[in-house]
Amino acid sequence: MDHPTPATTPESTPDTARRRLLTQGAAVAGLSALGVPALVSAQADKIKIGHLTPMTGFLGALGDYAVAGIRMAAEEINAAGGVMGRQLDVMSEDSVNPSTASSKAQRMIERDGAVVLMGEISSASALTISQVAARNKKLFMSIGARSDVLRGKDCNRYTFHCDIPVTVMVNAVGQALVRDKRIQGKKIFSLSADYLFGHDLLKAAKKFFAANGGNLIGDELVPTDATDFSPFLLKIRQARPDIVSSNLAGNQVTNFVKQYSEFGLPYPVVGFNLNTADAWAAGEGNLGGIWPTVWHHDLQTPGSKAFVAKFLAKHGKPPENHAWIEYVSLKMMAQAMNEAKSTDTDKLIAYFESEAQFDLLKARKGYFRSWDHQLMQEAYPFTVKPKGRAKDKWDFLQFGDAVPAPNQPLELLATTKAENTCVM
Repeated sequence: MDHPTPATTPESTPDTARRRLLTQGAAVAGLSALGVPALVSAQADKIKIGHLTPMTGFLGALGDYAVAGIRMAAEEINAAGGVMGRQLDVMSEDSVNPSTASSKAQRMIERDGAVVLMGEISSASALTISQVAARNKKLFMSIGARSDVLRGKDCNRYTFHCDIPVTVMVNAVGQALVRDKRIQGKKIFSLSADYLFGHDLLKAAKKFFAANGGNLIGDELVPTDATDFSPFLLKIRQARPDIVSSNLAGNQVTNFVKQYSEFGLPYPVVGFNLNTADAWAAGEGNLGGIWPTVWHHDLQTPGSKAFVAKFLAKHGKPPENHAWIEYVSLKMMAQAMNEAKSTDTDKLIAYFESEAQFDLLKARKGYFRSWDHQLMQEAYPFTVKPKGRAKDKWDFLQFGDAVPAPNQPLELLATTKAENTCVM
């Protein structure tokens, strides 16, 4: 039924409404006297950092660790007084794909007031963010992207690279393969992720095989959304290689090694790219061979052990390498801003190009090369422990000694100026 029109009440008269507005205005004025503008000013005075990383798709599991790592660093920095007395505001969003990453990066600068951009794992998305940064003359710290192309022909003055690049990963594993006589005269079948990073990794792997007497008899590109590897496994069975080389990425690796184990193929697998989260997802008994990594949670340095303990307490599981690298990357950015006493792009670039030293929670400190903006640091090869030796589901990986060795320069495994096409 229809409701009757309510009678006019004192609360609804025009005079009463005016009085209410006046009262509210007085209340706001009172709050102003109590410091609300100061609160607004404090909010506006935060240092805004645009952070993009894949939170969905085939790299999504890695992105979850990335967000956890950078958030932990931001909390610690802010609790200690911030940067130049200002709080950090890290704005994390899902980069999704290269096109979306580009548009979000532009919006973060134009609308949200980001003074720097950070993050990313996908090399293809990192490239588009890098281009946005260059157009807007803002610094981009590319944290997890590994393609050599980003450090080579597509380098620019505004982008700095934190993760180990493709060349270092290939050389880190390659040293062990050559030592064990597993390349010279061997037949090799390769699977590569069909996007920028996978193509780049394949190029570096081919160069390494050719230089060390390997014979590439199979070379397959795998779509990033592939979940069924049986067509590729059948091709491997038919080819009968001595070695299977994995140049896959994200959950591709997990799906491949699980299905490879189920097929029961006897050919050893080696890999030039693997993140510890992908290894954990594969599970004990499904993973074998030699792989590279940039960091692992069993690293026995005081800084690394402290970080792992904090992460465990907060999340109930150990940090994966993308959690670590996001954590130390924000710490590096904070150090640069504090030392430069500025968020100005040119001053930050000058500081990083000075090859200042940064604590990476490893045995040796790292630094950015001035001419290609690559972070020089230790890497690690790893294998898999014999079945039954793991203390828990995260413990079945066996990490080797750092490379380069302590008595070798950090640039030993990286591209040289002569090999690199970077021109700033």
